[in-house]
Amino acid sequence: MASSTEDGDAASTLRILVATDCHLGYMEKDEVRRHDSFHAFEEICSVAERHRVDFVLLGGDLFHENKPSRSTLVKAIEILRRYCLNDRPVPFQVVSDQTLNFQNAFGHVNYEDPHFNVGLPVFTIHGNHDDPAGVDNLSVVDILSACNLVNYFGKTVLGGSGVGQITLHPILIKKGSTAVALYGLGNIRDERLNRMFQTPHAVQWMRPESQEGCQVSDWFNILVLHQNRVKTNPKNAINEHFLPRFLDFIVWGHEHECLVDPQEVPGMGFHISQPGSSVATSLIDGESKPKHVLVLEIKGNQYRPTKIPLMSVRPLSILR
Repeated sequence: MASSTEDGDAASTLRILVATDCHLGYMEKDEVRRHDSFHAFEEICSVAERHRVDFVLLGGDLFHENKPSRSTLVKAIEILRRYCLNDRPVPFQVVSDQTLNFQNAFGHVNYEDPHFNVGLPVFTIHGNHDDPAGVDNLSVVDILSACNLVNYFGKTVLGGSGVGQITLHPILIKKGSTAVALYGLGNIRDERLNRMFQTPHAVQWMRPESQEGCQVSDWFNILVLHQNRVKTNPKNAINEHFLPRFLDFIVWGHEHECLVDPQEVPGMGFHISQPGSSVATSLIDGESKPKHVLVLEIKGNQYRPTKIPLMSVRPLSILR
C-alpha cells in the first residue's frame, strides 16, 4: 500500500509526454512508406497512455502538408479519438485566462467541454509545415481544435508597425502544489523573429501574477517553439541567448535530429530538449539517429526527464 508521502508526491507531480515534428501524411503516396508517420504517431499516443501522463505536448509540424489530404486528416482524427477521448479524470487545472491562450470560438481547454470526455489532453503549437494562412489565418490544426481533439496555442497575430509585435500569454497549469507556466510560440519566419528578438519590446512575455501561496518564483516556466536552431546563417536561426532567463525548460521543435536529453545553456539557467522528428523526412546523418520521445515529470521547481525510444520508426542507414 502506498504511503501518504508517495500519494502526496504523485498528486503534485505533473507528467508530460513531449514530442515534435510528427509530419503526418509524409510520403502518403509511396506504397511502402505511406503509413510510417501514422504508425509512429500512434506509438507516441500509446506511450502516453502506458506511462499515464497528464497530457501530451507537441512542438509543431504535426502535419507534413499545409493542406493535408482527406485521408491524412481522417487518420489523424482516428488516432486522436482512440487515445484522447475516454473517461479517465484529468488531474490538473488550467487557471489562466483561457481566452488569451486558445484562439478559437470556444476559448477554453478541451477537457472542460461538458459535451466531450477528454481523458488525455493534447497541447500543440503549429510549425512551418502546418502554419496558419489565408484570409481567416487558419491552420489545419484549427480543424482538430474545432473538433475538440487538441488544444492549439502559441498562435500569434503580428501587430504593430515595422517588424511587428507579439505578446506571449502562458497557459497556467496547477496540479497539487506544482505550478507550471507553459509558453507557446508557433513558427514565425526565422529572419523576422530574429529581428523581433533584437528589437526592444517587440516580444512581450507575460509573467504569472503573485497569488496567495504562489509567488512568481514558484512557477516552473516552459517554452515550446518551432524554429531553426542550427546556425548555418545566424540571421536565419534563433539564438538561445535571445530567450529570457526566467525560463526553466525549452522544448525545441523543427530540428529533426533527436537530441532529447536536456542540455543546459551556459549562462542562461535553462535546459533545452530537442526531441527531433518521429519520421525521417530527409537523407541526413541527424535523421539516422534513433528516435525518442520524452516523459517529463515536474514537481515544484524540479524536473526529471525519461527518454523513451520509438520502436515503430523505420530505420535509416547512410552508407559512406
